[in-house]
Amino acid sequence: MKTRKETINIDGIQFKMVYVEGGTFKMGVTREQADYYYDNEYPYHTVTIDSYFIGETVVTQALWKMIMGFNRSNNENDNYPIDLISWDEAQEFTQKLSAKTGRSFRLPTEAEWEFAARGGNFSKGYLFSGSNNADDIMSKNMTEVKKHAPNELGLFDMNGCVWQWVADRYGEYSWDDQVNPTGPEEGDLRVTRGGCFTNEAKLLCRVTSRNNYYQTSGVPGLGFRIAMDDDGNQPKNVFFALFRKAFLK
Repeated sequence: MKTRKETINIDGIQFKMVYVEGGTFKMGVTREQADYYYDNEYPYHTVTIDSYFIGETVVTQALWKMIMGFNRSNNENDNYPIDLISWDEAQEFTQKLSAKTGRSFRLPTEAEWEFAARGGNFSKGYLFSGSNNADDIMSKNMTEVKKHAPNELGLFDMNGCVWQWVADRYGEYSWDDQVNPTGPEEGDLRVTRGGCFTNEAKLLCRVTSRNNYYQTSGVPGLGFRIAMDDDGNQPKNVFFALFRKAFLK
């Protein structure tokens, strides 16, 4: 399967954004996750989201240094994920990247992240992103990006690489159907997704696994992935689209 990707070049450093066609899915503990889930992944609920782009990989140290001018990672390598990054710093990065490129980069919402991790409309219902075998998607130490198999959309390192900040505040799920959800309006914690190479795979590196930190926290094994809106496809629900953009500023 071929997916639409857009390559962006900044002073010789390239990264790719992968198109995710919008759709409707069950978010949270569905059948393939039922043996391993935590309470914060329950209940599953129906979510509809518009089309968007998401990073082919997590943000690398090379790209981070290009935009932010420093690197505090304990494992320095241009092709490694950036980590030790707070939510506030990730937001600052997306703003500076947007200003430099003229594009509108942002953090993905939690729903966008999970939909992409599941493989979008091409999902095969795997336990992890792209496989039921943890060895296919992660190592026991930090490695370069794209060292493991991609998922159905051609996305790498969704699980078992570094925890990844998303835009949403942390909160409990409900049974209600949702369209373009952006999380609770209040709260001190922000959601992280994906699990880290130091975690037990079936406990914390599944497509539905959730974690949270204070948005000022920057700890080892905590990085992020970027998203951007599909400017060529007008959102199906204008109200939610405008609300999402305002919320993420």
